[in-house]
Amino acid sequence: MDQKELLQTRFNHHPMRHPNLSWEDVSPFLDAKMWDIIQYMEETGGEPDLIEYQGKWLMVDMSKESPIERRNCCYDKQARVNRKKFPPQTSAQEDAMLHQLTLVDEDLYLFINKIEHLDLKTSSWLLTPEEIRSKGGALTGDTRFGRTFIYHNGADSYYGVRAYRGYFEVKQG
Repeated sequence: MDQKELLQTRFNHHPMRHPNLSWEDVSPFLDAKMWDIIQYMEETGGEPDLIEYQGKWLMVDMSKESPIERRNCCYDKQARVNRKKFPPQTSAQEDAMLHQLTLVDEDLYLFINKIEHLDLKTSSWLLTPEEIRSKGGALTGDTRFGRTFIYHNGADSYYGVRAYRGYFEVKQG
């Protein structure tokens, strides 16, 4: 199955993520640049799919657990560079920017988890407000006990079960 067929199959299999849209509504707006980003999301385990959020179409990592090939990273470059022992090769922010993605923020993460619970065994870095980041922290989210939780952690921490969820906007016309 090629990439377009895979995305279409996933889109059609999860109508609750985009209840007012059909594949025919969306597919004409996916250009070559977007397909490159989708390919990266797919290759790293993100299982991208489209959601409707605040009047926008967003292509978001919807894998049940955090994308496996994006784990073991700290929050941003500053945290990675300043880490004294065992700095990871990259950070969530650096990787997202390199691949033209934006980190999911707290509000979007909560919205996604109302559609379906994600991160049941893992966690995801979330876009962190400057007032938290400036104090050395960063936000993470996960779902336990049927409820979505938002936490804080040192931005320089990294774990084998934490990655980031990214997204990009699909412009409508």
